[in-house]
Amino acid sequence: MAQSKTASIDEQAKIRDLEPERKDSTGTHLTTDQGIRVDDTDNSLKVSARGPTLLEDFHFREKITRFDHERIPERVVHARGSGAHGYFQVYASLKDLTRARFLKDPAVKTPVFVRFSTVVGSRGSADTVRDVRGFAVKFYTEEGNFDLVGNNIPVFFIQDGIKFPDVVHAVKPEPDREIPQASSAHDTFWDFASLVPETTHMLMWILSDRAIPRSFRMMEGFGVHTFRLVNEEGKSRFVKFHWKPLLGVHSLVWDEAQKIAGKDPDFHRRDLWDAIEKGAYPEYELGLQIIEEDEADSFDFDLLDPTKIVPEELVPVRRVGKLVLNRNPDNFFAETEQVAFCVQNVVPGIDFTDDPLMHARLFSYLDTQLTRLGGPNFAQIPINRPVARVDNHQTDGFHQHRIPTGRAHYTPNSLGGGCPMVAGPGAGAFTHYPEKLTGVKQRARSESFGDHFTQATLFWNSMSMPEKEHLVKAAVFELGKCESKDIRQRMVERFTRVDAGFGQAVAAGLGLAAHAGVGATVKKAAQAVAQKLTTKRTVDASPTLSMENTVKNSIRTRRIAILAEKGVSLAELSAVRNALVAEGAEVHVISSRLGTIEAAEGGDIEVDQASIHVGSILYDAVFVPGGAASVEAMKKLGDPIHFINEAFRHNKPIGATSEGVELLLASNIKGVTVASAQAAGQTFQADGVVTVRGASDLTTFIQDFVKAIAQHRHWNRGEKEAVPA
Repeated sequence: MAQSKTASIDEQAKIRDLEPERKDSTGTHLTTDQGIRVDDTDNSLKVSARGPTLLEDFHFREKITRFDHERIPERVVHARGSGAHGYFQVYASLKDLTRARFLKDPAVKTPVFVRFSTVVGSRGSADTVRDVRGFAVKFYTEEGNFDLVGNNIPVFFIQDGIKFPDVVHAVKPEPDREIPQASSAHDTFWDFASLVPETTHMLMWILSDRAIPRSFRMMEGFGVHTFRLVNEEGKSRFVKFHWKPLLGVHSLVWDEAQKIAGKDPDFHRRDLWDAIEKGAYPEYELGLQIIEEDEADSFDFDLLDPTKIVPEELVPVRRVGKLVLNRNPDNFFAETEQVAFCVQNVVPGIDFTDDPLMHARLFSYLDTQLTRLGGPNFAQIPINRPVARVDNHQTDGFHQHRIPTGRAHYTPNSLGGGCPMVAGPGAGAFTHYPEKLTGVKQRARSESFGDHFTQATLFWNSMSMPEKEHLVKAAVFELGKCESKDIRQRMVERFTRVDAGFGQAVAAGLGLAAHAGVGATVKKAAQAVAQKLTTKRTVDASPTLSMENTVKNSIRTRRIAILAEKGVSLAELSAVRNALVAEGAEVHVISSRLGTIEAAEGGDIEVDQASIHVGSILYDAVFVPGGAASVEAMKKLGDPIHFINEAFRHNKPIGATSEGVELLLASNIKGVTVASAQAAGQTFQADGVVTVRGASDLTTFIQDFVKAIAQHRHWNRGEKEAVPA
């Protein structure tokens, strides 16, 4: 009996699969859903021009009915999302670890669809809110779909999935007033968090700069849970999945994030789309942390606890392949909105563990699609449809697209030749890892899940000083939005248990005092932990958790603003712009109006953006070229001065040449870094502000400016808080 065939898998396999579903209406006539051509779609059928509309107008009724039912329920969480197509390719065979074919053949480019998202907000909320970001990848493999449904934070708020409705209800807008939107800064969330100690580690991450990424292209992704990899011999190992962005891990600052939400609420969505359209394809490496089963109990935490990480100092991340996103969707609704990720979707060679949060997700992600996508046949929606062949007896139901033939829609059968038949040994079937289990049924939590503070302290210890300052300010902002003083006090006591200095700083910001008995409690708990860990692997700090230690050797895709008016130096503007573009940056000339501006040497320069449309918050760095007339004009305008002040306050690189230095001196940052930049021809660099006057050769300036941009932020500006912006 012939077995089911599997489609050929390559980078374009899913694109080819979607091709029959694409519809190009160029050169066609307008029709109804039944294919009947329409002569007028602007006027309903009436009795005379001013008379009543007739019920027989089937085109009107169909058009309005379809419009009334266009929307589907948005996701309960992760409603606000952006997606892209691409491929994944493993660097070398991992057959020693797994039987999953897409991880065994380095010649295969497995097609993927990736969806990034925020968690709390609705579909219409802003991109740059403080929140967890979803990082979900659907691999269309020859053995079926594998969905790696993760986040940009490697841990979660809760340990057991039964509490998932509680944490989501708490963080969503409060039910009596439906505010705030896309924000955790309110009483119900912090009331829940303050009463549930297991949230502590995740709270540290959500208050950190990880929760306000610069872009989807510059954030890490994590599988969160501990999975299994199983090879052909049936040997199992535990694995943690990581996505490492090749551009490094970078963030916004909180003031900037809030302003972008007003200036461009689609900032992350636009950034992803534009980067792909311009060929600056987002790239990530897949990393694996492999833990042998006999090592699982060697850590100072339980490997199945989703509120814990495995520090990279204990188990290094092995980078095994690359993910490239190189095609935008053709239709947002059909692809990005209708894509359904299910944690249950695994292929042979990848299996689950006994993580209780994972087990809840195995049920919940499937269950939610039944309502959101209209029934059990959502896997037939083109974006969800596997490239691998599908054969089973799961028929009928809403939106069934297939037309099963034959009489025998059951198993076993003889009338259909026994087909589709179950796969025997060696035929590529998924088999669950035969884990041996014993125990007594009970509603309980393992004692090994009981430490809620050690890794929260580890996270704090791993942060740089600027990151710690931002974390304190975030906590003060969030808790300052709570009306209940009791909630604020409980969280101060919680944070003091994480680190006494952290708790005291938050208390000072809220006008509270740290609880008198907390210090002794912390000391006693630390002693107990130290005793417990004498035979366990542990670290006090993990440098890989700090974004200060990320990649800072490239300015690829960074957005640079050039401020200019009539009379700007064309030579300086062109030299710097060409050099930045050559390094892979995106450069915009910004002026008071669109059109062109006349250069000092003659000739016109095209303006890319008018200052009314943009601001420093939308750029990674700013450059002011010389040209006396240009600079004098900008001195009299509020926008360029504010642009410089704000960029400085947000720790961004700033460059100026010749008379352009005068604009910096006219701003509120003079006396901080640029007052000494007086000597002609000499480049000065201080805290990311790079200046030169009268240089015939800009080579040194450009080199220093590029290095400053590659650093992303310059946190050592001690007087930045005095700059109005």
